[in-house]
This record gives sequence, structure tokens and C-alpha cells, in this order.
Amino acid sequence: MIPVTKPFLPPRKSYEVYLDEVWDRNWLTNNGPLVNKLEMELKDRLGLQHLLYVSNGTIALQLAIKALELEGEIVTTPFSYVATTSSIVWEGCRPVFVDIDRRTLNLDPSKIEDALTKDTVAILATHVFGNPCDVEAIEAIAERHGLKVIYDAAHAFGVEHNGRSLFSYGDVSATSFHATKLFHTIEGGAVFARDAQVLRKMALLRNFGHTSATSFAGVGINGKNSEFHAAMGLSNLPHIDEVLARRKQQYCLYREMLDDVEALTFQHLVDEDHYNYAYMPVLFETESVLMQVIDQLDRNHVQARRYFYPSLSSLDYVDAGPTPECDFVADKVLCLPLFHDLRDSEIEMIARLIKRVVRYG
Repeated sequence: MIPVTKPFLPPRKSYEVYLDEVWDRNWLTNNGPLVNKLEMELKDRLGLQHLLYVSNGTIALQLAIKALELEGEIVTTPFSYVATTSSIVWEGCRPVFVDIDRRTLNLDPSKIEDALTKDTVAILATHVFGNPCDVEAIEAIAERHGLKVIYDAAHAFGVEHNGRSLFSYGDVSATSFHATKLFHTIEGGAVFARDAQVLRKMALLRNFGHTSATSFAGVGINGKNSEFHAAMGLSNLPHIDEVLARRKQQYCLYREMLDDVEALTFQHLVDEDHYNYAYMPVLFETESVLMQVIDQLDRNHVQARRYFYPSLSSLDYVDAGPTPECDFVADKVLCLPLFHDLRDSEIEMIARLIKRVVRYG
């Protein structure tokens, strides 16, 4: 079986070097030396000042909402992983869905202002498959209406916009370092803040609110991560340029093989020169063709996945209006296998199987 994704693993010996340190210190968690080292190396790599390593990308979103003290309605996208919406609901806010741009698959800024009410407090947008949102338009809207901006940047490691990390945009940006991501720490995530005081709030929230061993600055949670997870991140980080280069080569091979197939289209990339090529989404003309492709791939032991299906506006715990553009996309988008050691011959085989379905049924 060719899976839709597979984690990159560094040479085992490089990981074991860090494990030896953990054994020697017997310091396993609670913001240990490897966690601090990973935070510093990520800051250097990304060119950012304010960063916290946390337990996962969902906690990152929840910390952002809590630290910004949001209460009320949050404008968000219906085309994302469920954690984007569930984090809003979990924190006692109400998600208000704004439809997406069919080309970029991101939240459509031209539709945001029509959705604003006196209860709107923030915009939470996803850089879908790492493709940057229209951050300038979103920031302008937020400034006009006094709103906070959070970005779900779970897919955006290595992406740059206007010469800086995509993580630097918004009041808070949250990412995931889950094993399925380009850069991973097995489980993990991070938050990035424009304001040092907001980051300090999230640091307190991450550690139960502790200001000392016996005092607390309000309610907090356990959003910390372990030395074992940080060790994987430190082992993976030296390989990230190799990972990014290989992913781009694979993506381009898919495009070359499928460019002449009229029954499918590709996500419009905002800036191909500074993209991370984290996913390989294709959009079919109809859901019927998509299902035929899935069946053909499955019969040939190839796993593909319907990211993100169905639309989050269909969740039974939200009150959502119509999102026709998102519904159109969600019914027709399929992510093809993409991971570091996926062979060119396998990509070519997958492309041939898709062409066979599209051309001959």
C-alpha cells in the first residue's frame, strides 16, 4: 500500500544522541533543555522572536483564543481540519463561516465584512495546504473593525510571504508539528505572537498559570511538550531543506504528469517560489469522477484522502449559513500521496491511474 503520507524520520543515531542526554539528566518534561534548545533553533530558522513550543496544534489554537481574551463571534473558514472550528467552540466562542475562494481554497476576504456583527471579535483563517491567505486584505479589515487575527498555519512550515515567515502574520499564528507534517516532532505544535506580552500570557497558560511553584496567574492548562518530542524536532530540523526540495520535485512531477488532464484542476498557489509543497491536492470536475478515481487507486493499493470533507459548515454543533464555494470544492478535492521517500515511478503510476479513469471511465 502506498499511503497518502508518511513521516520523515532522521537517522536513528542522531535521535539517540539526544536520548542519551535525556537519560543522563533524567529530565523528561516540564520545559527541559531540549525544549528550550528547539525553541531557540526554530526562532533562528524562521527569523522570529516570539515562539512557544506546545503539545499540539489544537492546543496552540486554544491558547491563542484564550490569550487574546476572545468572547463572541469569530469569523472563520469552513474549509479546514475540524480542529479549527472545534477550538473556537471549545473556548466558548461562536464560529461564523465565511465562504472560500475557489481558486486558492482560502477564506475569501471580499466576503468577510458582510458577516461582521457587533459581536464579532476576531478572524481565524487557515493557510490551506500551506497556501498563504490574503494577509494584507485580512489585516486591513481587522484594523478597520478592531478585530484580532489568528492564523491556523498548521500546513505552513517553510512558507514565506514578502520575505518573511508566514508564521509572522496575525496577532497569533498557530502551527502543528504532528507526524504528518513536513517538519514534525511526532506530536507537537507552536504559537507565534506579534506582541511579547501575548506570548507571555500563552507561556503562563501553557503551564497551568504557574508564576512560581506556589502561585498562579489565573487558570491555565497543560500545553507543554516533552524532551522526547523536542529531540525528534532537533533531529529533523537539519534535514528540512532536503525535505522541502524533495517535496517540490515530487509536486512538480505530479503537475507535469497531470497538466494535460482537462477534468482536473490544481490549487492556485499565491507564490510558487516561496511555497513548501506540503500537499498535492487536485480538484475533479465532478464528485462522481473523484469517487471513481478513489476506487481505482484503492484497487491498486494507493491511498488518497479527501482533505477536507465534508465542509465544516455541515457540523451538527455549529449554526452555519450557506457556503456554496466550499461545498463545491469539498465535494471534488482529493489529496494524492506525497512523502519524502515516495518514488518518482510511484508518482508516475498514480498519475497514469488517474488518467485512465478520467479518459476512459
